Amino acid sequence: MNIIQLLRMDRFDTNKKTMLIRHTSGEVYDINEIYENGELLNYQSVQSQDVFKDIQYIVAFIATRGTKAKFVGIYEIIRKSKVKDEKGTTKFVENLGIENFYTDNKFYYEQKETTYLSDLKDRLIIEWGKGTVKWHQKLRKKEVVEILPKGYYDNFPGFENIILKYNELKKIINNPDANKEWHTMLSSVAGIYLILDRLTGKQYIGSAYGKEGILGRWKEYCKNADGGDKVLLKLLKNNPNYSKNFQYSILRTLSKTITEKEAISIEAIYKKKLGSKAFGLNLN
Repeated sequence: MNIIQLLRMDRFDTNKKTMLIRHTSGEVYDINEIYENGELLNYQSVQSQDVFKDIQYIVAFIATRGTKAKFVGIYEIIRKSKVKDEKGTTKFVENLGIENFYTDNKFYYEQKETTYLSDLKDRLIIEWGKGTVKWHQKLRKKEVVEILPKGYYDNFPGFENIILKYNELKKIINNPDANKEWHTMLSSVAGIYLILDRLTGKQYIGSAYGKEGILGRWKEYCKNADGGDKVLLKLLKNNPNYSKNFQYSILRTLSKTITEKEAISIEAIYKKKLGSKAFGLNLN
């Protein structure tokens, strides 16, 4: 099956002037973070060249592994203008570290997201092909290689390679059927974990033990982003959305048979090594 066939099945008129785009991250920004923050539409609305000239619809993807791409929505272009003619344009990109984005001579395309293929957002994977440098192409028969289950995050990368933002952690925890391997592996070990405040660089080190191991402790953070930790609670009281700055990783795995006392003792060693009491988010 290819993308054109899927569109026609959803009664999308493929005779409309339609473009496929494949977003990738740059040196100073993460396209996945822009998407996760709900800013993709704003991001793709500004272009340095008139790439969407006469285009009526955009079928948007985000680059994944190799030459694959994940479907993230279909957008209708309402009108075209220049950035200099738009008043009050949100400066969202500057907040994400992209400077000089809204320059006067760039093109601005007002868009709205449609409901076409909405059930397949974040699930439909296509093969973009060898021409990955060409990020925008006219509608063509891109092969559908996979349709992921709802709520799927990604393959389990191994304990030492886990680096998760808070919304990614929640997606894994709250969708156990779609992320069975994650639940199996995280519940198979106890461990020492790290929460990094990506805004300040400060660290919180904790230990996980008991019946569900690391999975059980991280479930608590998904119920309440502070997880019962006083310093994290303070950050969230000042800003309820502060959890978007939290990043989770595992410093060391431990046997599920370890006692609470033994785990906390090892946790204390890592606090000393990394200075998370003196300079981080640990109080004791």
